[in-house]
Amino acid sequence: MNAIHPGNRIYRSRKRVNFILLAASSLALAFGLFWLVWILGTLLYEGGTALARATLYYQMTPPPGADGGLANAIAGSLVMVTAGTLLGTPVGILAGTYLAEYGRRGWLAGATRFLNDVLLSAPSIVIGLFVYSVYVAQVKHFSAWAGAVALALIVIPVVVRTTDDMLKLVPNTLREATMALGCPPWKMIVSVTYRAARTGILTGILLAVARISGETAPLLFTALNNQFWSNNMNAPMSNLPVVIFQFAMSPYEDWHRLAWGGAALITLAVLVLNILARALFRKSD
Repeated sequence: MNAIHPGNRIYRSRKRVNFILLAASSLALAFGLFWLVWILGTLLYEGGTALARATLYYQMTPPPGADGGLANAIAGSLVMVTAGTLLGTPVGILAGTYLAEYGRRGWLAGATRFLNDVLLSAPSIVIGLFVYSVYVAQVKHFSAWAGAVALALIVIPVVVRTTDDMLKLVPNTLREATMALGCPPWKMIVSVTYRAARTGILTGILLAVARISGETAPLLFTALNNQFWSNNMNAPMSNLPVVIFQFAMSPYEDWHRLAWGGAALITLAVLVLNILARALFRKSD
């Protein structure tokens, strides 16, 4: 009667293992959240004062010891991020459409997916050096167009991967029903599969925008920087990542304050984009 049933021993063993793994997972979660909260808290603490000042948004980047803001850097970042997104998004959507709709059985689709994954994980500084060598070095000057091209090369693999995955989630019965009605393939893709996957594709575009918003290395080799307001895309243009890098490395306290403000601004913008993307993705489910 006092013998322990083997099933009870197995149950207690599994319960101990479950408790240990749950405790380890909780500690890992707490560890990650601690650093995340610390980083966000530091950014808001150091950059909150700069964010609260209206001059940050309408004055130019100042010389050392003078008051100023980041208006030209904010505008330059918006211009290059928008141009990079407009250049990279159509290429990414069309390539992802080919992979999901036309290249399911061919070897080219597998090779393209492999190369796209390599480009997706490539360091951004490599992309900046590539654009520098094939464009900037040839025209012999930095420009916002070069920066937009570098950002577009970062956007493309993200949009390709998202478009491919989202289109493959569309049930084949929808395609078959449309083709049975005599609809040509291109019309089926535009009218049926794109509509079914539009929220997921838009989510991928927003995630790509969030990624390129804080990229510094590609812009150091392409757009460089400009202390003044510039609307010329064929010349160096100010941008937030490079300004933050230069101001943070300087010995001037007023530049440090602006660097913290710019870093907090980018972080909040990326956070809003990620929340928006996840909200759209959850809505699609």
